[in-house]
Amino acid sequence: MGRRKVQLGSVVAGNYVLFVGRGKEESETREKPEMAASTDTEKQQEEQEQVVNPWEVSAKDGGKIDYDKLIDRFGCQRLDDTLIQRLERLTSRLPHVFLRRGVFFAHRDFAEILDAYERGDKFYLYTGRGPSSEALHLGHLIPFMFTKYLQDAFKVPLVIQLTDDEKFLWKNLTIEETQRLARENAKDIIACGFDISKTFIFADFSYVGGSFYKNMMEVAKRVTYNQAVGIFGFTGEDHIGKVSFPPVQAVPSFPSSFPHLFSGKENLRCLIPCAIDQDPYFRMTRDVAPRIGCHKPALIESIFFPALQGETGKMSASDPNSAIYVTDSAKDIKNKVNKHAFSGGQDSIEKHRQLGANIEVDIPIKYLSFFLEDDDELEHIKKEYGAGRMLTGEVKQRLVEVLTGLVERHRRARAAVTEEMVDAFMAVRPLPHMFD
Repeated sequence: MGRRKVQLGSVVAGNYVLFVGRGKEESETREKPEMAASTDTEKQQEEQEQVVNPWEVSAKDGGKIDYDKLIDRFGCQRLDDTLIQRLERLTSRLPHVFLRRGVFFAHRDFAEILDAYERGDKFYLYTGRGPSSEALHLGHLIPFMFTKYLQDAFKVPLVIQLTDDEKFLWKNLTIEETQRLARENAKDIIACGFDISKTFIFADFSYVGGSFYKNMMEVAKRVTYNQAVGIFGFTGEDHIGKVSFPPVQAVPSFPSSFPHLFSGKENLRCLIPCAIDQDPYFRMTRDVAPRIGCHKPALIESIFFPALQGETGKMSASDPNSAIYVTDSAKDIKNKVNKHAFSGGQDSIEKHRQLGANIEVDIPIKYLSFFLEDDDELEHIKKEYGAGRMLTGEVKQRLVEVLTGLVERHRRARAAVTEEMVDAFMAVRPLPHMFD
């Protein structure tokens, strides 16, 4: 997809939005929905600096993604220490490193999920993957690593959607190729350690129908074409398959889409861990949900895992040198880090010793913040490197060690995943012990 304007609302006037052409009601005025999170002027100004939507993430002129502006634009909330401490108290677990270091930084209604959990009410998790490559890169792993932590901490069921249909619509791939990639990606997902007694993985081409399809139609009927253009930036050049896809990603938020799992439990809440570029789908979903008698899904959203070359965008499967793959060898990882990882160090050792590194732009430091478990070691590296007492080569060497260990552990876990295990995770079946 080329760069496009991303408009996030319909015609906004104050706190109200005008919708036109909804059956017998020629127009309807109601409170401004979540789909209109910011004004057109604000959006146009921000688009000059950064583009963030489900298909493109980029900052112009070498800039960084401004997450504060994204929070304001999307209308979500920052995940603060109070919520993280409450999560720790309720689950009796140390918060995940992704929470401690602000990787997951924003949310919608996460406090309500904690309220429900504290009351003894149940909920389920939903996340997903668009299978467009043979193997996952580290950026793809992040939501699954975090979702596993949530599943273990709360002891709740999880549905994982593989949008093979989306990749057929957006990529130059055949249906058969996307179906094959979905199974290959499922192996990487299973290797993250999910509990099969609490986890259902499904691919759209195989699963969509029945109650799931009925919910898709309920959503589709309540989102106008103009709203879809406003939320997702569709143009006259986009085929109708793209315009019709968003309900497919929306309805796993509703328990009635999975009658084999949640029959009689249609009032369950849903929590979605995802990167913040997926927020447009779920703003739309949250706007529609009350109108079809469902809870709004809650979200907990992450920053982007940056490309090796810097923070102007996210790691991309389309550029092999921007990404570390779970299939990369130790030699590949060392070469990519040493050759391509953007450094905040100075041009010479003498200058570096004098001025120190700019750790705010240094990619090895960013990656260590994601994957180095030891908080004390990370702070020591940042302090020494920032003061010039540690050199770029030393920081990169430590990163290579951390990433090589992570990838090797994942490779061993994936090698143990059989075709029969994939079939078992993807079987349409009840999960009688999903809340045990």
